[in-house]
Amino acid sequence: MVAIVVILASTISVFTLAFTEDANQPGPIVGQSSDELVPQDGSDGGIVRINHIAGDTIQVSNMQVIVDASDACGKQGRLVNLPVPSGGNDIDQSNIEGDDIFDQRAYGFDAVPGPNTIHRSEYAAGEQIAFRVTGGSCSINQGDAITVRVAHTPTNSVVIKETLTAA
Repeated sequence: MVAIVVILASTISVFTLAFTEDANQPGPIVGQSSDELVPQDGSDGGIVRINHIAGDTIQVSNMQVIVDASDACGKQGRLVNLPVPSGGNDIDQSNIEGDDIFDQRAYGFDAVPGPNTIHRSEYAAGEQIAFRVTGGSCSINQGDAITVRVAHTPTNSVVIKETLTAA
């Protein structure tokens, strides 16, 4: 009788664990830091940089960048359909969900300087996500805070959460 109960319990547990295995996959682990958020001053400032210091490499096509600028301007936007093709506009309407608070200009005047992971296939240690919150859509003044989250879409997990205050 005990043997039958043990066999039934182990059979049921195998079926149950097999069904829940995929739902419990952890997201990548990323260590991060960020530069300060500078208030906008004409065509300068508003640039956000999230640096990948250590941890797992993430496929950029499996990421979304969520920006909550409710404190600064009452808006929230999301960068999707990454990576963004290099050349032309850095970000276009197909890359934006929610409020369009992102600067869409190409490299050159007012562009986000430096290398940028949103154009690459992987987000690995030593690389950074960079974008500009445009002053025309969302003015960032001294003391305003924005929260940036990097989400890993296959696991629905937030791998980075940074709250930046304009200094």
